[in-house]
Amino acid sequence: MLRERLAEVRERIARAAARAGRRPEEITLVAVTKTFPAAVIREAYELGVRDFGENYVQEFERKQPEVADLAEARFHFIGHLQSNKARRAAELFHVIQTVDTPKLARRLNETGRPLPVMIEVKLSEESSKSGVDPSELRGLIEALRTCPNLRLAGLMTMPPWSEDPEASRPYFARLRRLAEEHGLEQLSMGMSHDLEVAIEEGATCVRVGTALFGPRRRP
Repeated sequence: MLRERLAEVRERIARAAARAGRRPEEITLVAVTKTFPAAVIREAYELGVRDFGENYVQEFERKQPEVADLAEARFHFIGHLQSNKARRAAELFHVIQTVDTPKLARRLNETGRPLPVMIEVKLSEESSKSGVDPSELRGLIEALRTCPNLRLAGLMTMPPWSEDPEASRPYFARLRRLAEEHGLEQLSMGMSHDLEVAIEEGATCVRVGTALFGPRRRP
């Protein structure tokens, strides 16, 4: 079942890339495995997936010993990260996609581990969404660039949920413009239901869970 779902998602990525005049190789598929057991990560890895997304430090801490031997796997932290968990997150993950304050950036930098990071930008009015306000983005970028252990790769966002993928387009387009304005190349945006729109708007990373693994399991 996973083999077929993965093939379908990759085909969706390829078709969207073709429409946008892009190459599928430009787009990283991050398989979101939060609430799923380590066995699911191993199965996806065996099918060629190399990038995985997790939302909770403690949850992945439990799984990590079971996937530590997957030499080529890259684990992305994609949830809201509290600064008091920064050190452990830096130890567990290869990429932190959700830096949203100078304090968090400093805490990650203090671990001494070279780490690619992305800034999460809040483009919706939803109180449940995290991220830096666009008006404060320049200041956070400047703060990050004083952190020698962090490499700022780009921006990420999560638009309000809608069954209509087109509803996400204005948010993705705005994130692209912000990245262009600040000279950043990578854009993490788009999930199972709207990845095509995200790719058309320039996504270099899509975060896909449900389309690969089915409905999220209860933790």
